[in-house]
Amino acid sequence: MALIGGFTLVAAGAAPFALSNSASAVPSQSDRTATLSAHDSASAAYPVGVTDSAQPSGQAPPTTSAIRGYRLRSVTKFSGSSIPPGWIVFTGKPSGDPGDQWAANHVTVSNNMLELNSFQDPKFNNEWVTGGVCQCATAAHTYGAYFVRSRITGPGPTQVEMLWPTAGWPPEVDFAETYGATNLAQATLHYGNSNQTIHKNITINMTAWHTWGIVWTPTSITYTVDGRIWSTITESSIIPHQPMSLHIQQQTWCSSGSACPTSPQSTDINWVAEYTVGSTPATNTTAPTTTTTLLSTSTTTSTTTTTTTTTTTAPLTTSTAPISVGSFARNSALLSRSVKAEVRHLARVITDRHDSAVTFTGYANGAMGRARALALSIERANRVKWYLESQLASIGDHGVSVVAIGAGDDASSGVIAQADSGNVVALLK
Repeated sequence: MALIGGFTLVAAGAAPFALSNSASAVPSQSDRTATLSAHDSASAAYPVGVTDSAQPSGQAPPTTSAIRGYRLRSVTKFSGSSIPPGWIVFTGKPSGDPGDQWAANHVTVSNNMLELNSFQDPKFNNEWVTGGVCQCATAAHTYGAYFVRSRITGPGPTQVEMLWPTAGWPPEVDFAETYGATNLAQATLHYGNSNQTIHKNITINMTAWHTWGIVWTPTSITYTVDGRIWSTITESSIIPHQPMSLHIQQQTWCSSGSACPTSPQSTDINWVAEYTVGSTPATNTTAPTTTTTLLSTSTTTSTTTTTTTTTTTAPLTTSTAPISVGSFARNSALLSRSVKAEVRHLARVITDRHDSAVTFTGYANGAMGRARALALSIERANRVKWYLESQLASIGDHGVSVVAIGAGDDASSGVIAQADSGNVVALLK
């Protein structure tokens, strides 16, 4: 989706800070269309969930062994009454879409659900205001699988579940976008400097609960719904090869005459499960009996955009003492020789100990403002993460989950006081 301008993101447990963003347009009417055959609806099973009548959707999150060759990285159940750590709420009015407005009070958590609520808000002169979130307070990563258990309550605002890059645009991968309808969803891969797009469409009742999935590898993108593949992209040259994070948002296009509500509507999310490639084989879940009808695919060139950011979250709990990974030059995220040497040593330690996960927490030194400190701290953590991943790959260790988060210039996380030194801290488990 495309929105151009500035908005504010509110992280769980953090004050707002301003970033820039971009947004999306409706599909081109001149798309070349090719009808999919029944062969495209492969019967391979992917996660749907675990039957649980206590859940609003009737399904609890999938198990750790739901996909062969993958490990469960995180599950968000929305079981509390506030936005959980790792998630950020969108607020603000994108300048590229004057008919839309995001506000924090349009995002709620209750009854085991995250709700994005579109309604005419008196605080904004009765404009149609919507909700949006991203799982970008924890580090994005390259490749993996995401599954979102969701539904919409009715027509009006478009809702989209997508992957958004941490730097630059395109790429973007939308894997469940409605454009205001209730009987269809569209998946779109944005790629190339001129924003080329590949659209995939499916006819389906969006007011019913579904588990939407995307499996992203170096050579393919697989779109799933309720455990079944409904489309794939296998042109490896156009597959994204950079870190991305999960975004879920509503949006209105009232000023363009589309996706404009006539009554309050919600996007409900029961849970989100994220998997990364792991070395432990797993058993696929059984495919459900839910039937979907394939519609069409299309290819076009157009313009779009969306939103992204990174910020702070609490480090993962571990019984291992934190390990300092050197200091950075002031206001810099470049890896020095000494930092690289420490990361190479850390890779050997992780392999020798058979650790399965490492979390890097970056810190920023100096008084540079909250937004800049957060951005610098996450960049430092990410650079260490990427270098460690390359070192682990070089010694054949592909079964480690690596996460990078930023703490800005705040050393109050209880891990270690690193703000003054501008350090990165590793926690192993």
